[in-house]
Amino acid sequence: MRLHTEHIANVEKRNLGIQQVQFQSLANELSSSGVDVTSIVKKLESFQVAIPSWALGAGGTRFGRFSNKGEPSNLEQKMDDVGIIHKLTKTAGAISLHIPWDVPHDYQAIKELAKSHDILFDAVNSNTFQDQPNSQQSYKFGSLSNITKAVREQAIEHNIEVIKIGNKLGSKSLTVWLADGANFPGQNNFQHTLQHTEDSLKQIYKALPADWKLFIEYKPYEPNFYSTVIQDWGTSLMLANACGDRAYSLVDLGHHLPNTNIEQIVSTLMLKGKLGGFHFNDSKYGDDDLTVGSIKPYALFLIFNALVFGMENNPQNPYPAWMIDASHNIKDPIEDLMQSLEAIQEAYAKALLVDQNALLIAQKEHDVVACQELLQNAYRTDVRPLLQQARLNQGAAIKPIEVYRALKIRETLTKERGENIVATGL
Repeated sequence: MRLHTEHIANVEKRNLGIQQVQFQSLANELSSSGVDVTSIVKKLESFQVAIPSWALGAGGTRFGRFSNKGEPSNLEQKMDDVGIIHKLTKTAGAISLHIPWDVPHDYQAIKELAKSHDILFDAVNSNTFQDQPNSQQSYKFGSLSNITKAVREQAIEHNIEVIKIGNKLGSKSLTVWLADGANFPGQNNFQHTLQHTEDSLKQIYKALPADWKLFIEYKPYEPNFYSTVIQDWGTSLMLANACGDRAYSLVDLGHHLPNTNIEQIVSTLMLKGKLGGFHFNDSKYGDDDLTVGSIKPYALFLIFNALVFGMENNPQNPYPAWMIDASHNIKDPIEDLMQSLEAIQEAYAKALLVDQNALLIAQKEHDVVACQELLQNAYRTDVRPLLQQARLNQGAAIKPIEVYRALKIRETLTKERGENIVATGL
């Protein structure tokens, strides 16, 4: 299914007038306070978040999976879905592939399809948490950290193959997330597994093209619950430093223990020039992979406040790679991803409203009340007209979900693909 600008415009005729009034009112209010509204809107227009290929179907849980109708059954259909999201939002300008779930059969055709949707290929993701058909070795007891050399070599070779696939598509980074760890005391030697992991990552790093980055993800628990080899940002940072200048830590919002101060982690990594990527989701208890901003919107805003400060004051840190990493067991994945994009843009816009100079002065004067007022005044601002204006400027939808439903896109996808389809990799 293909969307065109005129399809969106026809649905949103009644929204246009309302948007213009709301935007002008907010712009006047912000401008009177010294805010450069035009600059903020332009930053929102350029802010792009990658959509992971695995998030376009129903993810399920350990206990069951409830299929969505019209799910994408191949890579081409997944890219078509990202194209729909990007057409409606102009914020989803990239797709992140998971290998071997999404290995292209015709690279040239896939690249042409991406170009037709105006999307790029973000980081490619390896998979050593599942045994693949015809694999000689099993990852049941770990991959890059495994005590058995043959298993480590298989996992290393898989990551190198993923790099080759990504290089053909124009990707510039590899994300490594390890499920490696132990469920029981005594199962592994902590020092040996960490050393094996470091040695394996160094070999993968050597295989990177000169213009590529390596993102090392961390997670405190799951699927192993006694220990995880790369369990926190400190271990990730240590491994990245061991690999080299183009290796970085990757922060996933769900990969922290409850109430962890993620904004402090972000600030530290950016100060050290080692924040490479960011995976957005939300959670109540653990790695819930819920819609971004659905549980802890103020925490998301505080994280973006740290990100905005870092992007403006830490030239030693590369511009982070942004991606959503969510799982959809109940909602329509396309609608959920658009809700996440809205929440990300909203938190970013509010963070851009924070007067960092005034905040610094208040901090120097130890005026804690003023510090809180500066943050909360920005957070309490309804910035949705700014987001809508950014989309309108690019020919996207003022209200993406409303247009999506009005055009009956899910119904059309179901007619084209069928009702009992399971997305690849899930």
